[in-house]
Formats: sequence, structure tokens, C-alpha cells
Amino acid sequence: MIQRIMVAGGGTGGHLFPGLAVVEELRRRVPGLEVRFVGTARGIEARILPSRGEALEFLNVTPLKGQGVGARFKSLARIPTAMRQASSLMRDFEPDLVLGVGGYASGPVLLSASLSGRPTALLEQNAHVGMTNRILAPFVDRAYITFEQTEAVFGKSKSRVTGNPVRHEFVEHARLAIADPEGFESRARTVLVLGGSQGARKLNEDVPRALARAGLANRDIEVVHQTGESMRDEVEATYRELGIRARVVTFIDEIARAYSNAALIVARAGATTLAELCAIGRPSILIPFPFAADDHQAKNAKALEEQGASICIRESELEVDAFGELIGGLLDDPSQRQAMARAARDHGRPDAAAAIVDDMMGWLAGADPTGESVEASESEPPWGVQYSGLGVSPMLRLGCPEVALRSATHRPRRPVVVDGAVWE
Repeated sequence: MIQRIMVAGGGTGGHLFPGLAVVEELRRRVPGLEVRFVGTARGIEARILPSRGEALEFLNVTPLKGQGVGARFKSLARIPTAMRQASSLMRDFEPDLVLGVGGYASGPVLLSASLSGRPTALLEQNAHVGMTNRILAPFVDRAYITFEQTEAVFGKSKSRVTGNPVRHEFVEHARLAIADPEGFESRARTVLVLGGSQGARKLNEDVPRALARAGLANRDIEVVHQTGESMRDEVEATYRELGIRARVVTFIDEIARAYSNAALIVARAGATTLAELCAIGRPSILIPFPFAADDHQAKNAKALEEQGASICIRESELEVDAFGELIGGLLDDPSQRQAMARAARDHGRPDAAAAIVDDMMGWLAGADPTGESVEASESEPPWGVQYSGLGVSPMLRLGCPEVALRSATHRPRRPVVVDGAVWE
């Protein structure tokens, strides 16, 4: 039974929002669910979660990867303190499950939970597993993955291919798109530009000029352009000079509605962005971040392009005039955009959060933290999920072979020893 869940990690929207989607689905099923998030003061969670009324704790931890020698040494030196903080949070909150969503803040929390015998799970949205999740792979009990090839990192027995979870608002808009695709398309009157939670300089600089080349100033179409905080005023001034009607924002609260209203989306190719645009089914031009680990954004974008759902342009190959002509051609061809939307929708998994929660409840149905038996959830399975029964060993089918879900046992706690100190 899950009455208290701790969600660790974040840093970017691509990590945070899938975790929020799982929490949202759990709250729908578990009245009175207690949730505590753990992140860092520098991550997007520090801006988003307090405004939503979520309980958030900070760890004093900084990244190891992508840092100079001095910064990396300082990050290593902070790990013992972060472990002590995580252990204290664990004792204070007593979670039934600890879920890592990626990002360096999840490392100390999931490691502390595992060493203290608590059930642990993580989300991995990408085909290339990040450094923190690779380190955590031997310690976690469950890994909810989007790509089958990442099963090799976590092991077959731990892995569940569920897709990348999206929030419930996307599920609602996906149903509208499926029920009335023609009306859905006819009501789409914006071009949505997404630079990610940190902003994307190349998109911020080149997309306004390309949209001017596409004739946006003379079209009955508005631009919604999400930037990082540092470039907002500059981008807004650029659109004003080009005579294009645009709303330039640092963050979009009703993001599912923004997707639904978009005749075309221009974005990076992060896993969460793709999961969201495919859940609803929108045509897109994707410009992968060129320095993503293992070039995974380009691989994500190419996979969608091969399905006819998107057009992928390498940043190094982006030329403003040609880009503008491409945008103009798509805006003038509603049939092509509708075909791309259908292909994206075919690739989408709006049920991913429900599938993950179904698995969690089936997995933990045999024991709660006190060791007492609890009944399995009798909620209906989501789209694409089939059970062999509603007991403690459901069968999950998500485009992959059936997997029997074994009941979890709460492992005996063992002392956490870090830097010579012992915490029970």
C-alpha cells in the first residue's frame, strides 16, 4: 500500500514533470496520499513546486558531470553531507516508496532509501541512461523505462517498458483529439516554440527570423514562444521589430492546452517534450540539442521523423531562409500537418502514468512497510494494459512480452554508513 511517497530529483522539466504525472495518478487513486519532493535550490523544482503547494526539501548537492576538476572535487565533498540529509529526511517522513525522477539530487535519496530497506523505483525517459541512474541501477527495485534497449542497464527483472508519463491534462486533451481530429485541427491557431526550461539560444535567435520569412506577420496565427528567463526581453523585442504577434513567456502553466492550440510546434527533442506532443498528437519540427549525451535527442527526433510524425533539422544545418520556407509550407498544407499529427498520436502513450501506478500497486500489494498484507488495487487497467487477474501477481503487456509482477517484500533495514558515521 502506498500512503506516503518521496519523489527525488529534478533540475529540469524533463525530469520533474514525469514525476508529477505519477504523483497526480497516485493521488487520483489514493485519497490522502502524502507526498514529499526532494531537489535542489537551483533546479526548476524550486520554482514550480512551491507555487503548486507541494512540500519540497532541498539537498546540498551539485552535479559531478560536465564540471571542471575543482567543481567536481567540491561536488564529491558534498556527498557525505547530502547522504546525511537524505537519511534524516527518510527517518522523518517514513515513505512507503521512494521514486527517483533523474537528476543528481535523486542519487543520495535513492541510495539512502535502498540501504535502509525501503522500496525504490526510478524513471528513465531516454534511450541513453544518465550518469545518476546508471549509478543507481544496482540499488533500485524498479526501473520504469521508455526504450527497450535501456533494459540492459537495469536488468530484465527490474525493468518495465511503460513509456514516459505525462500529466492527466494531456490525457484529457488526447481524448479530445481522438474524438474529433478534424475539429481539433481547425481550432489550432498558434505556432508553439519550446526552448526548454533553460531556454535554447539557437531557437530564440533563429526561429523569430524564420517565422518572419514564413510570413507570420501577414497570417492569422499567433506565436507562443517559451524562452529562458535571461532572453525573454530580447526575444520579445525581436518579434516586435519583425511585426509578428507573439506571446513570449518563461514558463507555460497550461502546457497541454498550449500543445492543443498549436498548428505547429518547433522544439528541442527531449524525451518529455516528445512524450507530450505525441500524447496529444501534434505536428512538429524538432531541432535536437547538439550536445546531448550520446546524441540521444537526435536519435529521438529521427525516430519520430521515420514515423512521419516530425521533421528533424540538425542545429548545424539550420539555415533561416530554408527553415522559414519549410514552416510556411507546413502552415499552408493542413493535410500534411494532420497526417503528422496522426503519426505522432500513434506513437504516443498517454496511459504511461496509469501503467506505472498499476505496476507499483501490483508490486507492493503483498506487503506494506509494517509487513501486513494489503489488498491489491481494483482500479481499471489503462489503455494497452492487460491483467491476468486482479490479485497480487498481475500480468503487464505494453507492446512487449507479458511479465509477471512479483509481490514486493519490505527488506530489513540495515545501518547507513557514510564517512565513518552510522545512522540507523
